[in-house]
Amino acid sequence: MAQVIADRRDIEFVLYEQLEADKINKHKKYSDLDKKSLDLIITEARNLALKELLPINSEADKTGLRFENNQVFVPEVFHKPFKILAEDGWGSVTEDPELGGQGLPTLIMQPIIEYLMGACGVCLGYVTMGHGTGKMIELFGTEKQKELYLKNLYSAKWGGTMVLTEAEAGSDVGNLSTTAKKNDDGTYSITGNKIFITYGEHDLTENIIHPVLARIEGAPAGTAGISIFIVPKIWVNDDGSLGEPNDVVCTGIEEKMGIHASATCSLAFGGKGQCRGYLLGEENKGMKVMFLMMNEARLNVGFQGFSAASVAYMYACNYAKERIQGRALEDSANKEAKPVAIINHPDVRRNLLTMKAYTDGMRSFIYYVADLFDKEELAESPEEADRFNKLIQLYTPVIKAYCTDKGFEMASTGIQVYGGYGYISEYPMEQILRDAKIGSIYEGTNGIQAMDLIGRKLGMDKGAIFMSFMGEVAKTVAQAKAIPGLEDMAAKVEAACNRLGETAMHLGKTAVSPQFKAAFAHSTHFLEAMGDVIMAWMLLWRAVISAPKIEKQKKAVEKEYYEGQVKTAEFFIFNMLPVTMGKMDSITITNPAALEIADSCFGG
Repeated sequence: MAQVIADRRDIEFVLYEQLEADKINKHKKYSDLDKKSLDLIITEARNLALKELLPINSEADKTGLRFENNQVFVPEVFHKPFKILAEDGWGSVTEDPELGGQGLPTLIMQPIIEYLMGACGVCLGYVTMGHGTGKMIELFGTEKQKELYLKNLYSAKWGGTMVLTEAEAGSDVGNLSTTAKKNDDGTYSITGNKIFITYGEHDLTENIIHPVLARIEGAPAGTAGISIFIVPKIWVNDDGSLGEPNDVVCTGIEEKMGIHASATCSLAFGGKGQCRGYLLGEENKGMKVMFLMMNEARLNVGFQGFSAASVAYMYACNYAKERIQGRALEDSANKEAKPVAIINHPDVRRNLLTMKAYTDGMRSFIYYVADLFDKEELAESPEEADRFNKLIQLYTPVIKAYCTDKGFEMASTGIQVYGGYGYISEYPMEQILRDAKIGSIYEGTNGIQAMDLIGRKLGMDKGAIFMSFMGEVAKTVAQAKAIPGLEDMAAKVEAACNRLGETAMHLGKTAVSPQFKAAFAHSTHFLEAMGDVIMAWMLLWRAVISAPKIEKQKKAVEKEYYEGQVKTAEFFIFNMLPVTMGKMDSITITNPAALEIADSCFGG
């Protein structure tokens, strides 16, 4: 059976050969997790994805949602897999089993989510959305709040959301108008309207817990005066039982380009003056709490982009091997020559290798950052943990923006491989493309991620965290220089990394100069360039591991796999990285035309 979600051999390469996940059992917390048990867990997730989720993905997309009497009804095919995913703890893989999770390392969560998300990401989202809500309560809530909400959210017995956006505020969260008035019993009366609330209403769980951003009466303007509140759809009594509906009403759902079975809701809080919530954390500290969830969500969204690339590549690769069309180029003049599979055509091969390079690179990058979470958790000193945490912060906007942009781009490339068949709904490619687009928009648009990268992340610890990243690239380059056949690739990656450092310094200086707007006008290009350098680093790292193993292989399939790693790195470094160098040249020029052009010159 052809692989249609993810390349299992490549997953194993990243886990065990690149990141040595099988050594996690050296730590007491994970002492029972040997390679055999890890493989069994991943296999179980893969089987569940293929059996329960993949068959419903297209049907759910076509069926969509039903909205009646302020209620949302998901496609009927979601109910069975949702129950299985929730009951078996797939919604909170890294959390304590006593709280409804599986207690696994963050790194091992990646292949699990890769299979489940790749099969039907929308259905999986209904199960996992409560995890972020629960994590906020775990870290900032009172003991009573943890007792009432944590297990129900981690186990997906209750759903969760993230309630930020308002029609007039959009990404400018500080401009929100939702209010909170303190009551004598310690609760707050919540009044306001929110839009674009993912999974804000549905019929899969008995309750939905909304973390709502609002301003307490008399609080300062802007983000400094925002607090966050736990607002249940159904009121939760002190003994954990459910009470009356809490005056949270779904007023509509959006008809979208993609993710048709994902409920994107408008919610009215306190329309009858009866909506109550509890303060989470401290007054006016809501953004601190929400950003914890936002950063988790941004990493998850980046994973969605990567997942789209992986699925698109698997389908395109299989199709190109099976689709017979046209004679081989060398036989183009021979009318007697038989048609060949389109994978033999040079431009199709270029498209496929482009998809493979980005997919492989993103998988290594995302798994690498997941491993940093485990390293932070298991660090032997606070200083070491802090370094890992700040590296995660540096990489987060790149994962979110770069991987969602490339995921959409690879889905588009996959359609190109299919040709006309890729554009019709009989085949899976057009849904992959539609579903992938949202990734670059929600949880902070990719432009906002780029501004965050140059405005906040590059300067962390006076640039020491960015330099630490560059030092890791340098280690791989040094290893590659010592391996015959990789020297030229190593030199190209080294030059690109050095150029990235110079470009970062230029942008940093420009960002604090009178020309600061020009710096931010080039922030997206810088994020793209950093993402490209990271891809080159990850692919070169793969080649460093693979090149010495090629001649040692007795099985042809293994030899070909390792040869493929080296060739993929070669392709990206000699074909894509020169474009990145030119992009960095343009950033250094920092041309201000986009700022200086008059509004009237845009036409319209």
